[in-house]
Amino acid sequence: MSKSRLEAVGAYLPATVMSTRQLLGHLEKTPEFDLFKITGMTERRAADDTASPPENSLTMAVRAARECLGRSRYAPKAIDVVISCSISRMADGRRLQFEPSFAHRIAKEIGAASAIHFDVSNACAGMMTGVYLLDRMIRSGTVRNGLVVSGEHITPIAFTAAREMVNSRDPQFASMSVGDSAVAVMMDQSTDDNDVIHDIELMTCAQYSHLCLGMPSEDTGDMAMYTNNKEMHAQDRLALWPAFHGDRLAERGRRFADEGYDFIVHHQVGSRFVDFMSVVGESSFDTTMPQSLSILDKLANTATTSHYLVLHQALAEGRIPKGAKVLMVPAASGVVTGFMSTTISSLQV
Repeated sequence: MSKSRLEAVGAYLPATVMSTRQLLGHLEKTPEFDLFKITGMTERRAADDTASPPENSLTMAVRAARECLGRSRYAPKAIDVVISCSISRMADGRRLQFEPSFAHRIAKEIGAASAIHFDVSNACAGMMTGVYLLDRMIRSGTVRNGLVVSGEHITPIAFTAAREMVNSRDPQFASMSVGDSAVAVMMDQSTDDNDVIHDIELMTCAQYSHLCLGMPSEDTGDMAMYTNNKEMHAQDRLALWPAFHGDRLAERGRRFADEGYDFIVHHQVGSRFVDFMSVVGESSFDTTMPQSLSILDKLANTATTSHYLVLHQALAEGRIPKGAKVLMVPAASGVVTGFMSTTISSLQV
């Protein structure tokens, strides 16, 4: 079976920069909490769907896809499959759209007329799920290549939270940590051990699905997210990743310490969460964790796009040398966990 690789990556960030102070200014009363101290986020990008052209989940995804293809050796007509992974499927105002699929519309916009296309929805693990599916399709020989893309316009839930939440214990508090962006990755067959996705595995623990729910606000009907942060980040939930990852490695006679990871990318929930995950990883694997890559201070939690946005920005800043081995660890509502291990040499921004 042929392994896959990340062949190209592209991203789009809205022009509007919203500071944490500006976001807090939308609160009905002066907050009794320090949002920066809790999340480590100083600012985030906010899409403007009233601009011309508008910035929304679809248009941002198309722009990220075009930037990705600008670095790819594949022309749009040569793409075998397009997978869209957005949570916030908004293209007209703030109405969620399911038909026609975003993947269909993106493929049409970029000129990938002959590509298979479908949408995937798996909370903040959506893009990781799209990469997982495409990896398996390439390994099996079903397709030669494909594009995984996601655009997230999720800051409306932050504004809903600011209007409605009472304090930092409010179930909408996590909504204050989000930002908007879009990312796309092109994948094809690997021909070199220095450019390859070694492993990608995911696991869902559905018994925790009620701990984070996106829905219309119970008060106003606006877009909202309700999260039980205490339960979501309980010790046994944080331990799911190292337990699952460790079991998969043990099945192959391997240990985490022997994998030689240079960098690790956690879901950009917040600085405290990333720190906690590092502590849990070190305790579970009995070894020092790789250097953590993060962009949450400037771009916040961008949902499905977060891991690949970190990768894009780190490459743009020259923080990832050729031949580096990167570990990505998703954490999503569901609860979804897992890992992706990849060595990167030719990927450039």
